[in-house]
Amino acid sequence: MYMNNLNKKKGVMLVLSSPSGAGKSSICKSLMSLDKNLSLSVSTTTRKKRPNEKSGEDYIFVSTEEFENMLSNNNFIEYANVFDNYYGTVKSLVDNKINNGQDLIFDIDWQGAQQLREKMRENVVSIFILPPSKRELERRLKIRGQDSDEVVKKRMDGASAEITHWAEYDYVIINEDLNKSVNAVLGILKAERMKRIRQVGLAEFVRSITDNS
Repeated sequence: MYMNNLNKKKGVMLVLSSPSGAGKSSICKSLMSLDKNLSLSVSTTTRKKRPNEKSGEDYIFVSTEEFENMLSNNNFIEYANVFDNYYGTVKSLVDNKINNGQDLIFDIDWQGAQQLREKMRENVVSIFILPPSKRELERRLKIRGQDSDEVVKKRMDGASAEITHWAEYDYVIINEDLNKSVNAVLGILKAERMKRIRQVGLAEFVRSITDNS
C-alpha cells in the first residue's frame, strides 16, 4: 500500500525558452519522442498557422477576439504578446495533467516563464537555450524557410533582448549539438522528478518505516 502511494508523483512543468531559432522546438520534439510521460503543453495563439503545423497539436489557433475573451475570463495561467501575436496557456488543462503525474513541456518565451514561476514555482523547472553564436542563430532562422527576410531581421533584433533573461532560469544549455542538448535536458528532468516535493506518497512511506507502535 505504502509503496503504491510512493509511486505517485506530481508532474513536472518543464519550461524551455530561447530566442527564436536557437533550437528549443527541435529539442522539445526530440524529448517527447524519447520520454513517453512528457507531453507538450499546447499554447493557444492568435498567430497564423504555418503549413507544417496542426491545430490542437502544435498550437490551438484562435482569433484575437476569442483570445481576449478567454483572457477576460482568467482562463490563462500565463500569456504574452510576441511579434504582435498573443500566446497563452490554459490553466485548467495544466492543473489536470500535473495533478495526475503527467510531465508537461512548455515552449514559451521569458514573459510566459516569468508568469509560470510566479504562480506555480514549486512545479516549474526552467531551462534557457542559447545558440552557440549570433551568426549561427541567424543561419538557423534563414535555413528553416518559414519567415520572410523582414521577419528574420525582426527576430534577430529581438534576440539580444530575449537573451538578457538567461539568468532568471534554473539551467542554461548552449545548443551546439542537438543530441547533446536533448540528453542534458533528459538528465535534468530525471533528477527533478525525484525531488522530495514531487513524491506525493513519500511522507506516508517514511512514517510507515519509522513508526515504533
